[in-house]
Amino acid sequence: MTDSSTPCLKKPPERRQFLRSAFSLAILAGLGRSSGVRAAEAEIRNVSIYASDDLYILNADVVAELTPLLADAVSRGVSLYFVTEFELSASRWYWLDEEVVSKLLTYRLSYHSLTRQYRLTSGALHQTFPSLEDALRTMLRIRNWGITDRNTLRMGRSYNAALRFRLDVGELPKPLQVSAFGRKDWNLSSEWYRWTFVAGREIK
Repeated sequence: MTDSSTPCLKKPPERRQFLRSAFSLAILAGLGRSSGVRAAEAEIRNVSIYASDDLYILNADVVAELTPLLADAVSRGVSLYFVTEFELSASRWYWLDEEVVSKLLTYRLSYHSLTRQYRLTSGALHQTFPSLEDALRTMLRIRNWGITDRNTLRMGRSYNAALRFRLDVGELPKPLQVSAFGRKDWNLSSEWYRWTFVAGREIK
């Protein structure tokens, strides 16, 4: 009698990881369609601009928290990208306002399951945190952001400033972008905070 056996084929580790990630995204997409909608809101507070030796520096606080769906997405390995937008313009009576400055400050929020730590990345810089709350606290406290050189603005001239904070939904994985469309529990953003300041003078 001849023994026969069928070899057991195992999926390579990379394939198993891909399938787990895809399954998690499918679950999150389903949650986005079936769960009750909770408004995701943010608010800009305590804004100030002051002149240093070479730059104009912006400080601000953002009051916000992640919805349960967004927090769950991060814990499952989905990176979230948050953008703070700053715009500066000068009024012109004879034409449209002149755009003087347009700046973006981008943070990538991610979770590393092996170290059980959250990471904030901005450009080439990154920080790790033991909890989501600690990471958010740092991200939402905008400090010492250089928005433009001092010689860009005319001393004593009034400018119109605007600041906004938002989740960049376009950076979500494609399945989640579909779920996020038109749903507040998959979004997080503030209204534009607008004010006027005079160059060379600290305004709060």
